[in-house]
Amino acid sequence: MAEAPSVTVRFFAAAKAASGVDQDQIGIAPQATVADVLAAVVEIHGAKLAEIFRRCSFLLDETALHDHHVSVCGGEVLDVLPPFAGG
Repeated sequence: MAEAPSVTVRFFAAAKAASGVDQDQIGIAPQATVADVLAAVVEIHGAKLAEIFRRCSFLLDETALHDHHVSVCGGEVLDVLPPFAGG
């Protein structure tokens, strides 16, 4: 039997602190979007992440995302990048 498709979500800085993990595998349904993945992450790791996500940038397979309605089919890596301080 084939394994269900999933997206690897990698957390950095405040998102890592809020989730308590470096990364997670999120199972996805057919025709899932990045917004669906983010909703699943909030459901798993808590509502605090929803607030952090409002300030984050996201990369899907190392490409900047500007639309959370982009489809995912499984195997992608979604990086969650909160604003970084310092120089």
